[in-house]
Amino acid sequence: RLQQDPDYHLVLSDIMLPETDGLTLLELIGSDYPEVPVVMVSAVNDLHVATSAFRRGAIDYLLKPFERAELEDVVLRGVEHRRLRRQNATYRENLEAIVLARTGRLRSTMQDLERSYDITLEAMGDALDLRDQETEGHSKRVTAYTIALAREMGLNSDELRVIARGAFLHDIGKIATPDAILLKPGRLNADEMTTMREHCERGYEIVRKIPFLCEAAEIVNAHQERFDGGGYPRGLRGEEIPLGARIFAIADTLDAMTSDRPYRKGAPMAVAMEEIVRCSGGQFDPQIVEVFRAIPAASWSELRAEIETLSTAALSSTLYRAAVARSRRDA
Repeated sequence: RLQQDPDYHLVLSDIMLPETDGLTLLELIGSDYPEVPVVMVSAVNDLHVATSAFRRGAIDYLLKPFERAELEDVVLRGVEHRRLRRQNATYRENLEAIVLARTGRLRSTMQDLERSYDITLEAMGDALDLRDQETEGHSKRVTAYTIALAREMGLNSDELRVIARGAFLHDIGKIATPDAILLKPGRLNADEMTTMREHCERGYEIVRKIPFLCEAAEIVNAHQERFDGGGYPRGLRGEEIPLGARIFAIADTLDAMTSDRPYRKGAPMAVAMEEIVRCSGGQFDPQIVEVFRAIPAASWSELRAEIETLSTAALSSTLYRAAVARSRRDA
């Protein structure tokens, strides 16, 4: 009957049956129709049998002979039991739908929050550009180069976000550098150079206090370190330097050499790439240089042209990823 119509409110079954036994039937019903409550009926006043029935899923155990009122009470409890089971199942289904919906809203909120973070970063970078117009656009370009190189190395999206933010904010400490030094047209003297070099640690102190930038702060602090240990501020060597900072060093030099300055014209991409390869093992990590040199100079030039049309928040967008993917295909 249950196979024909599983929507019964309650099953009352005797322990003793003609071709099988009630406990076996109880197990079958519990397996195939778990929402249907079962009450066992028996003339056997045996604690072991009753315990076995409850263990197999019976909701009650009625001893014969019984009064009509007892039967009515058992049936009412059984029907209520089924109602509560169904109510609970419906609640779980609705709860899952609610959780999925709220998870989606939370994900959307987090994405909006992350976009607002990146907009804030862009504002910080623009503030720096206003002070040092000679390097205007440098932060965006070097961030894009850093992401492109990091992607070629197979870094995941979470690592890319950290590295991108560290690269973009690498010079943020220069906000605290006096204009007389930051904007000086000629060569800096020893004392001025010492003050200028403080921008790494000043930037680190600014950025590390912002929770979502804690990891990126390490790149800000180490972006002037050299692979051979000759950099500053801590003289880190080799893999002591954060990976993001080692990747950034190549991107930074690429942009510095290929950008125009009042006192010189920017070099062609191919020339800048040759210089970076020449400094492999000294200024730069040799393994990262090998990845870098496999990307054609034309791809870097095309990427630079596209960067001018992108906001900072779009550096990890579909458009930007497509640009990087194209450079990978060209390679």
